[in-house]
Amino acid sequence: MKIISSIEELRDQLRGQLRTAFVPTMGNLHEGHLSLMRLARRHGDPVVASIFVNRLQFGPNEDFDKYPRTFQADVEKLEKEGVYVLFAPTEKDLYPEPQEYRVQPPNDLGDILEGEFRPGFFNGVSTVVLKLFSCVQPRVAVFGKKDYQQLMIIRNMAKQFALPTEIIAAETWRAEDGLALSSRNGYLNAVERAEAPILYQTLNRVAEQVRNGATDLQAIEQEAMHHLRSRSWNPDYVAIRKRSNLQIPSNESLANKEELVVLSAAKLGNTRLIDNLEI
Repeated sequence: MKIISSIEELRDQLRGQLRTAFVPTMGNLHEGHLSLMRLARRHGDPVVASIFVNRLQFGPNEDFDKYPRTFQADVEKLEKEGVYVLFAPTEKDLYPEPQEYRVQPPNDLGDILEGEFRPGFFNGVSTVVLKLFSCVQPRVAVFGKKDYQQLMIIRNMAKQFALPTEIIAAETWRAEDGLALSSRNGYLNAVERAEAPILYQTLNRVAEQVRNGATDLQAIEQEAMHHLRSRSWNPDYVAIRKRSNLQIPSNESLANKEELVVLSAAKLGNTRLIDNLEI
């Protein structure tokens, strides 16, 4: 595996490759990330991964400086997966001058749910992904469904900018107890880790109520939030939305059995976890 930090060197290395499959990451890789590499290999060749902790998507009070960085261990995992190139730029490589041009997702998608609680997050994500796509020029790129709203925003961005990159969605990889794998799970202490699967269990309870015909979605959401609070969680949201655009379903949508998803973000101790479940 070649490890490259320079954009120019990366483009030289990939020149003439027409089926590149790309997996962007922020490092601290776990089995969920590695499953994305395997899925990428099924859709293209060669497989290129990136590791870059993107300052633009962190708010002023978020964990940019303490975000886990495990570069050498990440390299060993990617080598075992047969990744061809690891693009690992420094901030100076990717942002040689201040990134004044930004991608702004539409408000009705970028400012709800995660966007409401993390202002500017999707602006930072969209900007760095577009720049990484420009560097790698992939035929396909793989993103996990755990970051459901992010996946939708990236997919819509690629479509509206007519990017020659197909966005592939990967199913959420979970531990045996149901907890969605995340780099931030490493912040959990032993007691919190034992409690963490409750978030997924709560989403399953919400989904079951909807499948059984319940239509007062706001009451279901509030009940789920209350349940989490009763177990010492601090939830930002539990939201039942349309899969197509993450808007609130109307009674007509429910009657027509439109596909739905329930999404949640909640703090357990000092660790903020997100998860979702398609209904």
